[in-house]
Amino acid sequence: MAATKKTRSKKHKICVVGAGHVGLVAAACFAELGHKVICEDASKQRITDLKKLKMPFFEPELEALVKKNVKKGHLTFSYSLDNAVKKSDVIFLAVGTPPLADGSADLTSVENVARTIAFNLNSYKIIVEKSTVPVQTGQKIKETINRYRHGSVEFDIASNPEFLREGKAVYDFFYPDRIVIGTESKRAAIILKDIYAGLKAPIIVTNINTAELIKHASNSFLAAKISFINAVSRVCDLAGADVDMVASAMGMDKRIGKSFLNAGIGYGGFCFPKDLEAFHYIASKLGYDFGLLKEVKRINDEQQLYFVEKVKERLWVLKDKHIAILGLAFKADTDDMRFAPSEGIVRYFLEQGAIVTAYDPQAMNEAKQLFGKGTLRYAKNAYEAVKDAECACFLTEWDEFRGLDFKKIKKRMRFPLVADGRNMFNRDQMQRLGFEYLRIGG
Repeated sequence: MAATKKTRSKKHKICVVGAGHVGLVAAACFAELGHKVICEDASKQRITDLKKLKMPFFEPELEALVKKNVKKGHLTFSYSLDNAVKKSDVIFLAVGTPPLADGSADLTSVENVARTIAFNLNSYKIIVEKSTVPVQTGQKIKETINRYRHGSVEFDIASNPEFLREGKAVYDFFYPDRIVIGTESKRAAIILKDIYAGLKAPIIVTNINTAELIKHASNSFLAAKISFINAVSRVCDLAGADVDMVASAMGMDKRIGKSFLNAGIGYGGFCFPKDLEAFHYIASKLGYDFGLLKEVKRINDEQQLYFVEKVKERLWVLKDKHIAILGLAFKADTDDMRFAPSEGIVRYFLEQGAIVTAYDPQAMNEAKQLFGKGTLRYAKNAYEAVKDAECACFLTEWDEFRGLDFKKIKKRMRFPLVADGRNMFNRDQMQRLGFEYLRIGG
């Protein structure tokens, strides 16, 4: 994988604040485009590990990209935001904006960073929102910097929302569907376009409020699409229809498209649940009751319990039943378990008194931090997880699972029941192998 590059007259000095799933990917990719990048994070431990080239999370292609650009001198790491700001011309904010109880975003980190930037303005700089933030946050950042800065050093605010899929983040950076730049400054727009000049993608320039809304609207729409097909799957189960065939035929309609029409146990990860809640809160605060988003969330939450009830219906009593959970990450090619559907499903089984053993190719450490010891059993591989199991539940679409020896799986299970939460497998093939097979939507 490599980006299509163009010759440029200037390499920009960039600071990326935050070395998380967005910030670290952006920093490494900006460095690959030839810019001089400082990636800053408030966690000294994370920066210490990164200086030793130890990755804080799993993301395909990222480790190699970081090592390559550190070696070339394009990428460095720091936990001194003061120095990083002073040395940079463009500052991307990729700090956490976790959800609060009312659905709003906690913007404490954004405000803290804006204030630190104000104290260290030593030349013209562009401060760019990369984190997903509520509309009108750019105005608050500008007000904060104006309030705390010394002198009259010029600066501009911009919004540049990310659209990176975990597990595909590096690819998505270099081959985006679009690049959104929100700013009221022609000077800032020119510089930001130049930063991305090595990529072949449409660039959409808007005002800041519009750019901020684009991200929340996009993620909320995709979540709605997933919940719609999951609601259809419930109807299919009741009617004896096949949701995969329904979705396939729907997706052939160009007005609908086939993406995000895969029925299953629902969406997860940090973006969709958080952004859906935040968008509903934002709309309410502005005076509009976006009730559709509440229904999207309700359908998604119910899908996890529905999956457990399907298993319970077949096994009758779950107490003391051995359940194997194959897949914990919210999607394949990541170790991220934030808001993963697997968490709710595992907890439902445990509450019913089931004995649960879990395995995931990447998310075992995250699971141990989430569930601790004594409640959930952990297996070294899929074959160990299914030993003596009365049901094997597939919750993440890892390619590793598609390549399993299911004859071996069947021999190790006490009762050959497979509950496929992602509709990964072919019903006829599984039944020919001697499994009872449960899926979502027929």
